[in-house]
Amino acid sequence: MALNPDQKIEYYTRAIQSWTPTDGLQNKAVDFNNRGLAYYYIGEYEKAIADFTKAIELNHEDGMAYCNRGTVHYSIGDYREAIQDYTKAIKLNPDDSTAYYNRGIAYHDQGEYDEAIQDYTVTIELNSKYAEAYNKRGLAYDDKGDYDEAVRDFTKAIQLNPNEADVYNNRGSAQDEKGDYDEAIADYTRAITLNPQHAKAYKNRGLAHDSKGDYDQAILDYTKALELNPQYAKAYNHRGMDYYYKGQYEEAILDFTKAIELNPQFAKTYNNRGMAYDDLGKLDEAIDDYTKALELSPKYAIAYYNRGSAYCAKGEFGLAIHDFTMTLGFNPKSVDTYIQRGIAFSALAQYDGAIEDYTKAIELNPKYADAYYNRAVAHEKQGDFETAKIDYEKAKQVENRRS
Repeated sequence: MALNPDQKIEYYTRAIQSWTPTDGLQNKAVDFNNRGLAYYYIGEYEKAIADFTKAIELNHEDGMAYCNRGTVHYSIGDYREAIQDYTKAIKLNPDDSTAYYNRGIAYHDQGEYDEAIQDYTVTIELNSKYAEAYNKRGLAYDDKGDYDEAVRDFTKAIQLNPNEADVYNNRGSAQDEKGDYDEAIADYTRAITLNPQHAKAYKNRGLAHDSKGDYDQAILDYTKALELNPQYAKAYNHRGMDYYYKGQYEEAILDFTKAIELNPQFAKTYNNRGMAYDDLGKLDEAIDDYTKALELSPKYAIAYYNRGSAYCAKGEFGLAIHDFTMTLGFNPKSVDTYIQRGIAFSALAQYDGAIEDYTKAIELNPKYADAYYNRAVAHEKQGDFETAKIDYEKAKQVENRRS
C-alpha cells in the first residue's frame, strides 16, 4: 500500500535514526532526500530544504537533491537560489532534462526569456516528445513578442498532445497578438470544447471579438467567463469597456466598480471608470478616479491626459496644464496633448505658450488642420492678423486635401 506524505516522513525519520555506518552515507543521503520530498509535498518548505541540504552534504554528487532543493526554492519565490541549484544539478548530470526544464521556468519567471528559451531548447533536444517543453518555450517566445515562433511551438505541443486546452488557449493568445483574430477565436473555441470550464479562454475569446469590433459577442464571452469565475476582475474590466464603447456608461461603471472591489490595486480600471463618469458629465467623480489611478501608477500617462481633459472641462486650466505637461513628460510625441495644453494656455490668455504647443503639434503632424486653426486664433488674439491669416489658409488647404 502506498504511503501518504506524513507516513513517509515517519518512515524515513526512523530510517535516518536507525542508520549505522555500515549502511553507507549514500543510503543516508537517499533517506534525507526522500524525507525532503515528503516535506515538500505537504508544504513544509524549510524542513524540505534542510533535508535536501543534508543529503547534499552527505553526497556531493547527488544531482537529484540539488534539483529537488531548487524546486523548493522556486516554490517560495527564491528564483536565484533555484537557478543555482538547477545549474549544479545539470553539471552533475548534463542529460537531466528535468533540471534544464525547471531552470528554464525559473529564468522565465524572472523575465530572462532568452535564457529560458535556451533551457527549454536543451530540454527538447534531450526529450523531443516533451509537449510541455514546447508549450513553455512558446510562452517564452510569446513574452518576448516573437509570436511566429510562439505559434510554431504551441502547434508542435498540440501535435504531441492534441487534448490540452491550455495550449490551444496559449496559441490563441499568440494569434491574437499577430492580428490573426479568426485563428485566435478558433483556438479559444477549441480550448473551450476541450474544457467548458475554461474561464480564461472565454475571456480571451472576448478580447479577440473586441479586436474585431464585435462587442456584443465579446460581452457574451465575458459574461460566461464571469459565470465560471465570479472573482475574475479582468473579465469585469473588459466587459465594462465594451459597455463603454457601446455608450452604456452606467453598465460600464457597475462592471468597473466590481473589478475594483475584486482588485483595488487595478489602476487601469480606475482610469476606465473615470472615462465613463467623464462621458456622463460627472467630472468630479471622474477626477477622483483618475487621481486614484495615478496614486497606484504614477507614470500612467493616459490617466494624466484624461484628468487634464476633465480639469479643462471644469475650467480649471492651470491644473489641466500641469496634467498635460506630465503626460508629455512620459509621451513627448502626443499630438493631442500639445493641442489640449495649447487650448488650456489660450483659455488663460497665455498665447505664447499656446502658439508654441500648436507649433509642436504641427511639427509632429503637419496634416492636423485643427492645430493650424487654433494657432491662427492665438495669433489673432495677439493682434498678429497677417500670421493668423496664413494659418487659416493652411488649415483650409489641409481640410480640402482630406475631403
